[in-house]
Amino acid sequence: MKTKLKYFLATAALLSLLAGCSSGKGGDTKESGDQAKDASGNKNYTAFIAVPGTEVPDDSRLNEAFAKEFGWKVKVSWLTGQTAKERIGVMISGGDYPDVVDASEGRSAMIDAGAYVPLEDYLDDYPNLKGMLSDIDWEKIKKDNDGHIYTIPQFSAEKVKDMETEYGGEAFWIQKRVLAWANYPEITTLDEYFDLINSFLAANPETDGQKNIGFEILSDDWRYFCLENPPQFLAGYPNDGAAVVDPETKVAKVYDKLPEAKEYYQALSAQFEKGVIDPETFTAKYDQYIAKVSSGRVVGLIDQGWDFQSAEDSLVSQGKDELTYVPFDLVLDKNVTPQYGEHKSLTTQGGIGVTVDCKDVKGALQMFDDMVSEKGMILRNWGEKDVDYQIDGDGKFSRTDEQWKNWRNTDYVNKNSTAFGYMPGYGGMLPDGINTVSPAQQPEEFKKTLVDSDKAILEAYGVDNWNQMIKKQDPVQPWFPIYTERGKWTSKDEAAIANQNMQDVKMQWLPKVIMGGPDAFEKNWQDYMDTYESRINYKAFEDALTDEVARRIKVEAELQEVVDKTESTKESSSK
Repeated sequence: MKTKLKYFLATAALLSLLAGCSSGKGGDTKESGDQAKDASGNKNYTAFIAVPGTEVPDDSRLNEAFAKEFGWKVKVSWLTGQTAKERIGVMISGGDYPDVVDASEGRSAMIDAGAYVPLEDYLDDYPNLKGMLSDIDWEKIKKDNDGHIYTIPQFSAEKVKDMETEYGGEAFWIQKRVLAWANYPEITTLDEYFDLINSFLAANPETDGQKNIGFEILSDDWRYFCLENPPQFLAGYPNDGAAVVDPETKVAKVYDKLPEAKEYYQALSAQFEKGVIDPETFTAKYDQYIAKVSSGRVVGLIDQGWDFQSAEDSLVSQGKDELTYVPFDLVLDKNVTPQYGEHKSLTTQGGIGVTVDCKDVKGALQMFDDMVSEKGMILRNWGEKDVDYQIDGDGKFSRTDEQWKNWRNTDYVNKNSTAFGYMPGYGGMLPDGINTVSPAQQPEEFKKTLVDSDKAILEAYGVDNWNQMIKKQDPVQPWFPIYTERGKWTSKDEAAIANQNMQDVKMQWLPKVIMGGPDAFEKNWQDYMDTYESRINYKAFEDALTDEVARRIKVEAELQEVVDKTESTKESSSK
């Protein structure tokens, strides 16, 4: 994607050309009704995020600071004991919604139920919120949602440049202590990775009196992507999620039938028989998985970094940094270039929205606008001046060692922070052009977060931070990520039926193929493929994604043409 397309702010001429995508407000929602207030006069909002998370006290220090600065509070609740679709289904059945909701896998059901307020006609009044994305990006969201903006993507915006120091995407992870023990070996292939784990386990069978676990594969509910999607990465494709797309032919194909898929699961079968893979890995619930990783005895795992961040935070809080993890972008063939890392990309089928039960839609949007204002971004990320950070004479933010010690302590974090991780926001640089959005992304501050063992690893691998351990996709294609298309399918669509059958077959057969052992692998794999062929209309699945690839390429070209014409007109008029 051209840089100017990503950052160009469209003029009135562009907006008039795109006006055909616009539409009116839906529903009989109240724009500024009687929102509940506390004794101090602060508006009180409720939010539900359909993923597990950590509750933060309503009176935490930074929650109180936001109330003082902006005049509102928001009670954030998280998913517990149900899947996202189950919890959202209960909400829809009862017709009772919090003020704002990120429905995760239940988003399409919320839209079908008319539970979200369309926001496209409100955004102009909230410049901070609208300014997170370009006008082009907002138009893309509308084009992908029948002319509406039901939800605001929280993780698609980046200001100025990528400043990430941590890696939150998918990788094969291994504990830092293992790298130090082995004198920081080069790890490029899956074979090298498992050879290292086996060697370490032979020499170090226990941690704190408990048996070490060589490898975990989270397989709980929608998180079974840890089980089923590694073949796309091992084959050198980026995380399109639903399929791989040939960059030359623009045709989508399931990655389950790639040669790399069979080779990968055959390797896992061998490791399972050796006892390297946790025998409970396919039945463990997410909280059980997090508990095992938090114990420090899991040597390696396949996951996305954000998905087990709470376990890493717990280990750091215990002073066990050497038991946290380093990512590796493995391949099966050293001649393949990996593309695990993702650049910021627009999500048109996800995000957080305002529900029809919110009495003050404008107030809720003002809350979002406040959160992404310069003051809001500083307060939620850096904290309070002279309590959580200082400012020098040049305007540079910094933290003392004591302040960093506080923010490495999970008890301190829970008592003092906010729960805004799934609220609208952006990465990169603050508007001052001096400081990063996140304290740990400020190069000088990142170094303060490192213990000696971290510094040794980074030096050994010749990188400045953990994010640089992973190669990024190149280039970012206009269809990326294609998996978002699945969110638009209805239960009656052939592609949706194929998708559900695909999930069912993989959840049934992949554990069986892995646990069956090397001797039975060929038969089990053939039985799996036979079931795959007979139960899944994967051609309908592939065709639907291929059609969507073509549509996104066309939309990208049309919008780029509008931008180019508008820019040309501006240049001509300025001469």
